[in-house]
Amino acid sequence: MNPLHDKLRLVFMGTAPLARECLDAIILSHQFNVVGVVSQPDRPSGRKLHFQPTPVKESALAAGLPIHQPENIKRRESLGIIQAWAPDIAVVAAYGQILPERILSIPRYGCLNVHASVLPKYRGAAPIQWAIFNRDPITGVTIMKMDAGMDTGDILAIEETPILPDETAHELHDRLAVIGGKLLVNTIPPYTRGDIAPIPQDHSQATYARKIEKEDGHIDWSRSAGDIQAAIRAFSPWPGSTANLADLNNPAEPLKPMKIWRVKESCHPYSSSGNFPPGSIIQANKKSVLVAAGHHTCLNIEEIQFPGGRRLPISAVQSADFFRTGQRFQS
Repeated sequence: MNPLHDKLRLVFMGTAPLARECLDAIILSHQFNVVGVVSQPDRPSGRKLHFQPTPVKESALAAGLPIHQPENIKRRESLGIIQAWAPDIAVVAAYGQILPERILSIPRYGCLNVHASVLPKYRGAAPIQWAIFNRDPITGVTIMKMDAGMDTGDILAIEETPILPDETAHELHDRLAVIGGKLLVNTIPPYTRGDIAPIPQDHSQATYARKIEKEDGHIDWSRSAGDIQAAIRAFSPWPGSTANLADLNNPAEPLKPMKIWRVKESCHPYSSSGNFPPGSIIQANKKSVLVAAGHHTCLNIEEIQFPGGRRLPISAVQSADFFRTGQRFQS
């Protein structure tokens, strides 16, 4: 007797690390017959631009699962492959392409999506980053039934979690990936049994998390220290938060670009006096660099990176007295 005979036939569609965590959770649960995996094509990566498999493809290959990697999921070939897999249900997580309705309609239980926010808040491409950027105290994972809209489908399950005070987008992503995998595995069986009634989203409460662009990483020193710290966490690891430093003695020299990876709000007399323009270095010694921010706030730089170099604690940089009081960062 085939042990997979009575299990739900499941197609998984995903690309990124969050999706891999979900696929791994499905495989390890032994509750489903994963009949196929769809992922984005391999892309060149690294200095030598060798083609690398997607994180989801790596897991699929390790588990011996059939995999399909179309450049365009809307082509007839993909439709035929998924139809041939005859799935009862499909799961989509961080896949990277919009599914046409003719694919959404193939599985008898539909397509479920794992989304890294508490819908209807932060629909779209970058919910983790914008939740941190906006200093939200709580985020979470939503399992929803997909429809033709962008993250507009009915909700099946939600699990919330606090955003930790110093958590970066990368760190929060990894936590949400684990939460999403567990929530998904615990949601599919009761949903297919009819024990979960899908709940329509309140579209009037929807917000959108647009795709992150490289320019988003430019630090706006006119914002408060707390807002700057949140932005730096939100854009770690990509695109990183960039700033340019003017040379105090040679103002005609080109600005020195760098990435600032970690800062901490600071209490300092500047917060009440406001004598320094935002971006100005108020105080620099061998252990710390204090910078003025907007709204009469200031922050300490803790970790920094120069072009072509590695990330360094500020103490390693200041051992050479690189930063000096009176210099000013430009956005």
